[in-house]
Amino acid sequence: MTNGLPQSFDPRGVLKPSQPVGIVGYGAYVPRYRLPGSEVARVWTDGMGGSPVKEKAVAGLDEDVITMSIEAARNALARAQIAPTELRAVWVGSESHPYAVKPTSTVVAEAIGAVPSVQAADWEFACKAGSEALQAAIGFVGSGMAAYAMSIGMDTAQGRPGDALEYTAASGGAAYIVGAAANALAIFNGSYSYVTDTPDFWRRAEVKYPSHGDRFTGEPAYFAHTQGAAEALMRLMGTQPSDYTYAVFHQPNVKFPERAAKTLGFTDAQIKTGLLANEVGNVYAGSCLLGLSAILDEAKPGDRILCVSYGSGAGSDAFDLTVTDKIAERQRLAPLTRTYIARRTVIDYAIYTRYRNKLYID
Repeated sequence: MTNGLPQSFDPRGVLKPSQPVGIVGYGAYVPRYRLPGSEVARVWTDGMGGSPVKEKAVAGLDEDVITMSIEAARNALARAQIAPTELRAVWVGSESHPYAVKPTSTVVAEAIGAVPSVQAADWEFACKAGSEALQAAIGFVGSGMAAYAMSIGMDTAQGRPGDALEYTAASGGAAYIVGAAANALAIFNGSYSYVTDTPDFWRRAEVKYPSHGDRFTGEPAYFAHTQGAAEALMRLMGTQPSDYTYAVFHQPNVKFPERAAKTLGFTDAQIKTGLLANEVGNVYAGSCLLGLSAILDEAKPGDRILCVSYGSGAGSDAFDLTVTDKIAERQRLAPLTRTYIARRTVIDYAIYTRYRNKLYID
């Protein structure tokens, strides 16, 4: 103890657990249906409007955050090679939980066989609901309270018909199991959070679709927070962009993460593996985590990764990870992220409105 604080306390702001932890298992899920951006433009702008992504993933009639989280969780368990009953927490971060009053996490925990001796909770913070659950899992396991904790970032599309969000708001996400560093395929070196009250995006209770603050979504919101979190973490870790093999940022579209990465000093080669927005759209709470899963699918021992989320309202969580020699033996134990992306069925706008319940008949 120093001045009444534990030795692990870092007054500079880097978040580190008292004992080293890392990712022992991970798994992605992306539904097969794809809505091209050109199809949205055809309906709403007579084909004259440009699209910020080529196409986006759309959940089917029988899919929601619960079913998709279960698939990703099973993939994570397969890679972790642990029994579900070894999990002490199952946390699901999302903007689109199926129920207003009934947890998503308990259904997921039951379906994967983790009940009853498990902590379950639903997390919300716009698009960084998944990363904040992951950060909490680092603390939960790092404190010694749990051997393993699962965090999931998963969402379904939310966008008002005809709104700019409809081009990008997509479905999918990823699950991560945090455990001791000795069994990890990637170790957390540290993390950092950057949060302010910036009203760029919101949805009031009882309102079906979110609203956005247009001019607030770029400079004071996305860029200030993602770049602020990344810059602070690198400064506190004593690193620079060239120290990382890969970097992945939240992906509301393609241009935002590309610009943030370039401003910070990252190259196209460092971000291309995790940049999935053009193929799947913005999967909200799972965006950064889905990109990270694609990186882990290809990573090699010793690779260093910077992962930066963003959630409207607003805040970013930044993570610094180093891949271990356990990565190769686990990558092929579950479907790869790009396997899900390649498994695609193109749909038109009419099918999309049916699948996402955008038509109402009184």
